[in-house]
Amino acid sequence: MIHSGAVVGAGLPQFQSISFQKINFDFPYFRSDRDKRDFVSAGAAAGVAAAFGAPIGGTLFSLEEGSSFWNQGLTWKVLFCSMSATFTLNFFRSGIQFSSWGSFQVPGLLNFGEFKCSDSDKQCHLWTIVDLAFFIIMGVVGGLLGATFNCLNKRLAKYRMKNVHPKPKLVRVCESLLVSLVTTVIVFVASMVLGECRTLSPPTNWSNSSHSLPVPWVSNSEDVNSSIKTFFCPNNTYNDMATLFFNPQESAILQLFHQDGTFSPVTLSFFCCMYFLLSCWTYGISVPSGLFVPSLLCGAAFGRLVANLLKSYLGLTHIYSGTFALIGAAAFLGGVVRMTISLTVILIESTNEISYGLPIMITLMVAKWTGDFFNKGIYDIHVTLKGVPLLEWETKEEMDKLRASDIMEPNLTYVYPHTRVQSLVSILRTTAHHAFPVVTENRGNEKEFMKGNQLISNNIKFKKSSILTRAGEQRKRSQSMKSYPSSELRNMCDEHISSEEPLEKEDMLQQMLERRYTPYPNLYPDQSPSEEWTMEERFRPLTFHGLILRSQLVTLLVRGVCYSENQSSASQPRLSHAEMLEDYPRYPDIHDVNLTLLNPRMIVDVTPYMNPCPFSVSPNTHASQVFNLFRTMGIRHLPVVNAVGEIVGIITRHNLTHEFLQARLRQHYMTS
Repeated sequence: MIHSGAVVGAGLPQFQSISFQKINFDFPYFRSDRDKRDFVSAGAAAGVAAAFGAPIGGTLFSLEEGSSFWNQGLTWKVLFCSMSATFTLNFFRSGIQFSSWGSFQVPGLLNFGEFKCSDSDKQCHLWTIVDLAFFIIMGVVGGLLGATFNCLNKRLAKYRMKNVHPKPKLVRVCESLLVSLVTTVIVFVASMVLGECRTLSPPTNWSNSSHSLPVPWVSNSEDVNSSIKTFFCPNNTYNDMATLFFNPQESAILQLFHQDGTFSPVTLSFFCCMYFLLSCWTYGISVPSGLFVPSLLCGAAFGRLVANLLKSYLGLTHIYSGTFALIGAAAFLGGVVRMTISLTVILIESTNEISYGLPIMITLMVAKWTGDFFNKGIYDIHVTLKGVPLLEWETKEEMDKLRASDIMEPNLTYVYPHTRVQSLVSILRTTAHHAFPVVTENRGNEKEFMKGNQLISNNIKFKKSSILTRAGEQRKRSQSMKSYPSSELRNMCDEHISSEEPLEKEDMLQQMLERRYTPYPNLYPDQSPSEEWTMEERFRPLTFHGLILRSQLVTLLVRGVCYSENQSSASQPRLSHAEMLEDYPRYPDIHDVNLTLLNPRMIVDVTPYMNPCPFSVSPNTHASQVFNLFRTMGIRHLPVVNAVGEIVGIITRHNLTHEFLQARLRQHYMTS
């Protein structure tokens, strides 16, 4: 439901279909990265709200796990979306399933029912202050189980990424069939061999909650008995193992929460262990399998087992088994996903019992602290494996030792305000960057920039290794231009490549300082950074003017927005904002562009389409300030500009991930 809601949220603001080209609404709004992320956050929250009937819990889930940045305006939008999802599901399900239109009796797909002691049991209490000690212990065990679950699943995910995903899709289908086969065999064999035939007796506490829980099979004892699985047991008996395995997960959770004395410790132990292993194996295969409900079911079995042991061996007959089952479910799920406030609210809204707030919160906090001691949550693990730069909430205090100059990427790929088509094609074909800085050369600071044995610009030092890396990248880009279908350009590339000499054999800095100064040809260069330049030309100070996106550059090339060198830039065609967004959400790829239709000598003026005032920082800005800027503003590229307006690097979300910052911090300690 979370995934489905996020998919709907990502597709809805497009107001058009890629598969069905005729479905196209003239609604050119919500087409920025920020708007799309807002819709995805709202969709994920709506999925949680519809699944558990918890609109506030869905909003907090999106805040805690599903969003990379947040603000006050987004809060009420997501809450309104969650409320709408909850009441829409409630309205239709109440009318269709129970023929009671407008009664709003069923808030979500999964409802845990009302926890209430039997009137005949005067010693029963939902929970007492003494039970908090057991809840804390269960939180520790849940955190350990969750950490083990995440460790095993991470190893499985790495194995799948290495050995399953690169192979044909049939291999994924076979893996899913194997999981289904093994699960089926285990379920049948366990029910036949380990299942106990127990005497059928109606539950004692459903009569009190029949009016508050409008689910058909729990409204009276006959409906309860209809969910009991006989499975080769005599009449008036049932198989406790089969009752857990062969019922839907929601029904099994409700039985563990509300049935009393129906499952033996052996059954609960085996069911918890096997469901743990099967859930860990299943999560990550190529089927839309969930995580919340299996974790709740496994944890509920663990909590019910604890309650049975406390009653049998410690004589604590006053405890309420359903409460321990709920706490066990919260402990295990919290140990797996490491959520606190959102999961607390989800469970409270699902049980309609506010008195469970304190024990659930304490259990989840203990489970999170215990699990975090070993590894991350399951969502964070898979996000890291996928390479998605999802930022944490905040950085550690020790990260303030790093500056923007320590974490930025100094090897820039840039374009000029007026750049030839051949240069743009080379840059786009040899890089995967989403945006490029627009720069001009600053000759006034060139002498200071070239002084000494290092390239220095406002305390930003580029070492020899960095220069060699940048030179190598420029050579690769020059070689890639040979694929351009123009004999003129191909011959030009051949000349430069043939005249190359091994740069590694010389002292690059000394060669650069001794080389005669060659003035820049003109404003519209025949040569670009993608071709063979002298070191002096390649590393001149670059005055920053703005940022331009890859999609914009490709659109300009596809639509032929350029002018010839014997004309002025005023003769270049102008595209409106609507024309630039016509190909949204899938812009053309540079590798799919027919290059034979492009004249490599034409010049493109990118200044009307660039962002002339993006967010930028000084090289001395603290890493925590940079992190907060990304987290609060939702930006994707942050130029690092020195005091005289020269761009010395660029920061993206990849430069702010936990692993990258840790690596740079270790490097900082080694060099300091």
